Amino acid sequence: MLRRFFTLAAVVVGLLGASQSMACPNWNNPTVFGQHYLNAGFLPDPYVRNITAGGRISLANCRPYLGPGWVVSRPDFRLQYYGQSPTGRLTIALEARSNVDTILVVNAPDGSWHYNDDYRGLNSAIVFFNPMSGQYDIWAGSYYRSSNNPAQLIITEYNY
Repeated sequence: MLRRFFTLAAVVVGLLGASQSMACPNWNNPTVFGQHYLNAGFLPDPYVRNITAGGRISLANCRPYLGPGWVVSRPDFRLQYYGQSPTGRLTIALEARSNVDTILVVNAPDGSWHYNDDYRGLNSAIVFFNPMSGQYDIWAGSYYRSSNNPAQLIITEYNY
């Protein structure tokens, strides 16, 4: 009887853990606002895309823990970046077009996760030095739970 209890408890804990991870950012999902291909030295620089920031999924329960904020489970945007940056940098930034405190989450081509809040004021940015070629999955989030906040995603190889 006790053995069945522990087996059932293990199954329930496993299911709860699976449901939490499914609700977290997942790079393997289709994007909300599409994707774009950029070769190093791209023009015009910066590349700008209108999107919305925020979401209903708290990063607090996600692993790895990146920082506070709210996002959607699928990437907002996917950047395919190729070549060697002539400036040695690639900056992905998020500028709010409303009074929202943005956060930015990026899954880089090597699978590493990056997070930023308040790079410049309440806007977010992540700078990759000697950026690698490949797929960058980008989540435009908000510090507090909210959604549909007008924002601009800005991608540049110059100082931001």
